[in-house]
Amino acid sequence: MLKIGIAGLGFMGQMHYRCWKGRDDAQIAAICDANKNIVEDSKKVVGNIEGAENAIDFTGINIYSDFGKMLAEEKLDAISLTLPTYLHAKYTTQVLESGVNVLCEKPMGLNVPECDSMIAAAKSSGKVLQIGHCVRFWPEYAKTKEIVTSGEYGKVLAATFQRLSAVPTWSCDNWIMNEERSGGVALDLHIHDTDFVHYLFGMPRAVCSFGGKDSMGRLAHIVTQYLYNDDKLITAEGGWAMMPSFGFEMSFNIVQEKATIVYDCTREPAFKVCPAEGEAFTPDVQQGDGYILEIDHFVKVIGGEQVAPVTTLDASRDSIKIVEAEKESIRTGGIVSLE
Repeated sequence: MLKIGIAGLGFMGQMHYRCWKGRDDAQIAAICDANKNIVEDSKKVVGNIEGAENAIDFTGINIYSDFGKMLAEEKLDAISLTLPTYLHAKYTTQVLESGVNVLCEKPMGLNVPECDSMIAAAKSSGKVLQIGHCVRFWPEYAKTKEIVTSGEYGKVLAATFQRLSAVPTWSCDNWIMNEERSGGVALDLHIHDTDFVHYLFGMPRAVCSFGGKDSMGRLAHIVTQYLYNDDKLITAEGGWAMMPSFGFEMSFNIVQEKATIVYDCTREPAFKVCPAEGEAFTPDVQQGDGYILEIDHFVKVIGGEQVAPVTTLDASRDSIKIVEAEKESIRTGGIVSLE
């Protein structure tokens, strides 16, 4: 039975709680949060997607506000590190150096040097560090990767990804809206699609991005074209300036020579393949969501099971590198090379 700790019980911490609680091979032994009123505050519904709204049962779980004390007193096998982004590098390194495996939420860090420090800590510790890029594990996205990679429907001609949200005002101290703490919309929200583009098509040679700012002068909406050494047209759009009643939407359209693959979380069916010949159909996908499946993958890896790599530390760092190039493109108004 794996003994699990959760560091940070905000929206994503509650999401990880739900996933770990549903496993028969793991026990949540400890939770650490700086909020001394976490038991009561965890009853509040937060976040922009379903899955973290159920009440947390703290029975048998030790509650800490001192991170070092939790590491010293609990004999943990792994920690879900769901702290704000600006704390990822510091606390991930501390956990690894204490001999505990880490599932760290995305994005990996605020910049490439932070990511490099985390990679170095993982290598020197010999423990597993996985970054929570849940979209790579999301059933419909994972199936799409499988279909595109197979070449069954020919090459990709164009692809468009979209991720739109109401303003994320639910974080403690509003840290998500502070670009110095979260990296802003590009690094917190849009990176999901940047990373999936990276996963699906490899590292682009360059990016060309455009951004819209909110009334406070903060980047709130971004559109990027990812440039490759062929003629496929790949774009992604992300924004969190939608009105409160909008909620959240994620979608994509991938145009291949012999089919179009469509996903839209607001449609029914949400996922379908539209082949050149025959009727549109919805492929079978894995059960669960990306959070459940990424944790399942993490458990297999720390257990020594041989699994196909889905996300790597180098890939997580390079997705940060792409986002940094996107931000630079917005600042300069030009194409930014990644070569």
